Amino acid sequence: MLLPSKMLIICFFILQSCSEAPRENQGETGRSEPPVREIEIPAFNKDSAYHYVEKQVSFGPRVPNTEAHRKAGEWLAQSLALFADTLYIQRTRTRAYDGTVLNIKNIVGVFQPEKTSRVLLCAHWDSRPYADHDPNPEKHYTPIDGANDGASGVGVLMEIARIIHETRPNVGVDIIFFDAEDYGQHQSITQPDQDTWALGSQHWARNPHRSDYNARYGILLDMVGASGATFKKEGFSMLYAANIVRKVWNIARQQGYGQYFLSREGGYITDDHYYINKIRGIPTINIIHQDDTTPHGFFPEWHTTGDTMEVIDPETLKAVGQTVLAVIFSEN
Repeated sequence: MLLPSKMLIICFFILQSCSEAPRENQGETGRSEPPVREIEIPAFNKDSAYHYVEKQVSFGPRVPNTEAHRKAGEWLAQSLALFADTLYIQRTRTRAYDGTVLNIKNIVGVFQPEKTSRVLLCAHWDSRPYADHDPNPEKHYTPIDGANDGASGVGVLMEIARIIHETRPNVGVDIIFFDAEDYGQHQSITQPDQDTWALGSQHWARNPHRSDYNARYGILLDMVGASGATFKKEGFSMLYAANIVRKVWNIARQQGYGQYFLSREGGYITDDHYYINKIRGIPTINIIHQDDTTPHGFFPEWHTTGDTMEVIDPETLKAVGQTVLAVIFSEN
């Protein structure tokens, strides 16, 4: 679903295809981080989040232009509308790398629209049309369930939406479910193009739901549900919003989730946050599973037919969800 890339000393450009592992950067120099003030943080319900993941997967692969995609999108919009103060459905048609015209929609939930100080939370809700990293080559054009790669981030944010509907933080929050993130080039293509990915977020970054939209910062969740997940400090996140990365990782440790949020820098991942940073100029970070033990650098079932509910661990959903809640409720 993503295109890893490398960073050069003077400038950077994308060199790697989706099949390559993200490279690690050198670790951060010793930097003292400010203590987190004690605040009252609502409890994140891991079972509720798990239910939201499971419900998405029950529709089948959420590939644009399919009936499963249409039904899942309707359910997501209806569910988010129960909690948000305002709901925007951003429909558009976009052309995929293979010429297919995709009918897509971004789903935006706005909480406390009167507040000018805002935080953006986002994830992608579509799933990959190809299991192009499946160990069985016969499945390389089979759509995937995308339980972790897509549905996990949405599930966490749906639970956060439910909570902030009941208990309001001091900042306005916007939750966006981006479409067509995972319709990038098939891994068999030898000349990769990073811009074939994240089509929904590219459209939103150029045409936000409000023309004057801005936020203090954003947090993207991607692949946040697998057992034993490890979240390194992703490269573009450090490039564009290092202070937000440090803040989130510090709060994660304060919450007792340091085993998930590692004090190490990871690879540069071309994901939805890249275009929010580059096009919209909102400093946005990516909480994404990066794995040292796999050849591609992501969780073992990435872009395979094995990305099912069997992969999802409620404890990982809670680690991420509780951390993000603590970040939001720490804002003045």
